[in-house]
Amino acid sequence: MLAEEMKKFSVIGIVDMFKLPARQLQDIRDKMKGKAVIKMAKKSVIRLALEKSGLHEIKKIEELIQNQPALLMSNSNPFDLARIIESSKSSAPAKEGDTAPKDIVVKAGPTSLKPGPVIGELQRVKLPVSVEGDKLVVKNDTLLVKKGEQISKNIADVLAKLGVEPMEISLNVLGIWDNGIIYPKDILFVPLEKYKNDIADAYRNAFNLAYNTGYVTKDTLPLLIVKAYREAYSIALEAGIITKETISILISKAHNHMLALKSAIPQNKAENDIDDKKEG
Repeated sequence: MLAEEMKKFSVIGIVDMFKLPARQLQDIRDKMKGKAVIKMAKKSVIRLALEKSGLHEIKKIEELIQNQPALLMSNSNPFDLARIIESSKSSAPAKEGDTAPKDIVVKAGPTSLKPGPVIGELQRVKLPVSVEGDKLVVKNDTLLVKKGEQISKNIADVLAKLGVEPMEISLNVLGIWDNGIIYPKDILFVPLEKYKNDIADAYRNAFNLAYNTGYVTKDTLPLLIVKAYREAYSIALEAGIITKETISILISKAHNHMLALKSAIPQNKAENDIDDKKEG
């Protein structure tokens, strides 16, 4: 019974098998061998199994069931499973009505197509081409479909002729239950780099806040000591306070002031003053 089998696992996911080719499904099963099990069943059977399993908060993932559902069962970390599934993505040709998963760009360069009626098809989708020898060449990188837009029949036909497979096929995981916690799709498949960057940004922001407010931690203490030393040194110089660190600078500063004062006195006045002293 499906409900009894579910009790053997700490992680239960709901996946949608709609439009997933058999070859890709088999590839995914091979990659997850020993780590997870995929069980396909009717919606009513899955709902009943969720209810009968008695697992804590498991009923909440029932809301995720759609199209052609299946259960993904494992004792592995949900995010590890998501990484395996993400790595099993494969490309596929576009069909009319598909939604572009990313910007679809045809790169400049030679194609495998020979001159003929196909030129008209390429021009209809505004793809700039020219004839070079017995081949058609795309003259410029060209954006045919923006991410999120629907793919028309004409563009799907052209992409197929050019051998461009823009669609990404993978197991559509809708959410995963892990011992009472449910992780939705938009959290499971966040790239690891984003987590690393977010943590690095949080550290930098916290460090800057602590440093600028003078909050002492093991990370800010060395820089705060340096900052305090520099500020104390500057104040001592400005106030003329003699310390072993400032004395040489203060003597040099006094000497420079003396030279500046001397140069400001007219030379002939200085000589007259000396003569007057001699006569006196």
